[in-house]
Amino acid sequence: MNTDLLQRGKAIKLAVFDVDGVLTDGRLYFLEDGSEFKTFNTLDGQGIKMLMAAGVQTAIISGRKTPVVERRAKNLGIPHLYQGREDKLVVLDELLGQLNLSYEQVAYLGDDLPDLPVIRRVGLGMAVANAASFVREHAHGVTTARGGEGAAREFCELILRAQGRLEAANATYL
Repeated sequence: MNTDLLQRGKAIKLAVFDVDGVLTDGRLYFLEDGSEFKTFNTLDGQGIKMLMAAGVQTAIISGRKTPVVERRAKNLGIPHLYQGREDKLVVLDELLGQLNLSYEQVAYLGDDLPDLPVIRRVGLGMAVANAASFVREHAHGVTTARGGEGAAREFCELILRAQGRLEAANATYL
């Protein structure tokens, strides 16, 4: 495990996720009636729940707006949901003000250019394995898993491991 990532992960109090390409595989599915659906990975959802149970706050910031994401956030208990916002750094500034946190206390997982300003600014900015190459080059780290295929779980476990809480999070299920 990369010691720099673990060091960065120690200070994390807020984990922020993009949706398309991170919590999903990035594909958009549209039905004939114009509605859309997305598929989410249950491993990612469990990782997010483990983070929250360990006291790490969570948020979603997405450039697109869809009821499916609102339903997923509610289902997981993610308290901070921002949709239809391409200005992700502005949104994060607002959220940090509300939560009285600093950039160094934030971890962010993204995959494309709108995520890059946040990835470069936060304490732990990561990209999924199939992120745009320019984003991967500027991230602190890159997951081995692709977006929608366990990348968020890997990200969550990295934070828990860095804070010495991964074993305790897993042990609650024994």
